Amino acid sequence: MYNSTLSPQQLKAVCADIKHVALDMDGTIYLGANLFPWTIEFLNSLKKAGITYSFLTNNPTKSVNDYVAKLKNLGIDATPQEIYTTAVATIDYIKINYPEAKRLFVLGTPSMIKEFEDAGFEMAADDPADRPDLLVVAFDMTLTYNRLCRAAWWASQGLPYIATNPDRVCPTDKEVILVDCGSMTTCIEHATGHKPDIIIGKPNPDMLRCIMATRGLAPNQVAMCGDRIYTDVATARNAGALDVLVLSGETTLDTAMNADPRPTIIADNVATFGSLLIESQR
Repeated sequence: MYNSTLSPQQLKAVCADIKHVALDMDGTIYLGANLFPWTIEFLNSLKKAGITYSFLTNNPTKSVNDYVAKLKNLGIDATPQEIYTTAVATIDYIKINYPEAKRLFVLGTPSMIKEFEDAGFEMAADDPADRPDLLVVAFDMTLTYNRLCRAAWWASQGLPYIATNPDRVCPTDKEVILVDCGSMTTCIEHATGHKPDIIIGKPNPDMLRCIMATRGLAPNQVAMCGDRIYTDVATARNAGALDVLVLSGETTLDTAMNADPRPTIIADNVATFGSLLIESQR
């Protein structure tokens, strides 16, 4: 089942232009450690129709290689070029905007920190004498209180302050709330009065624009499909792409139908959207 703000004729025309689908991961193609039963068939149908896809995630806790391995374990063969995380986007942003920055204080998982180190950055210690060039706050599932306090200190000292993503919580299939980067930056703001200078991940459109530029695509040729209005749908709108909300993750149908503006397409899951997309291109 799906809903759309477009007429059937408009919807068919818009979907007929799509050449690439940017896919959120957790809550969209899998939930936690469980692949949705329709995901493989959906991806195969895109390949058969000549529609390319990529995986665009706000979750920086795993490196690109970790995500390749995770997807492989779930039965999806993905290449590193098909995966774009907020950790990679943050590295790109720092290199472009702060080319002299070398030493960082980072709240992040060991996997993410290694990705930064592999990119040439050094990690500052939890020490007021070891002043970093930049503060980076990410979704850190290994967070300790002392490091949170040190990050707050550096935020209060006026260092350039970058957050990888705005998500308040991370989707999970377990009976627990996974406190995400957006909640951590709110904590730091409450303690210091300082917000991040920039938040890299969705709804920042730069991640999606990078995919467009790399693949030579116009905005009307790209669909962004995810389970969150305030990240996935907003990213698509900010980049001028087609926004598709799936109800397999965080957002309920009632929330989606009452959103202002309402998502252009609201689908039960990616399989429903895939069927609509393939049918429109015949």
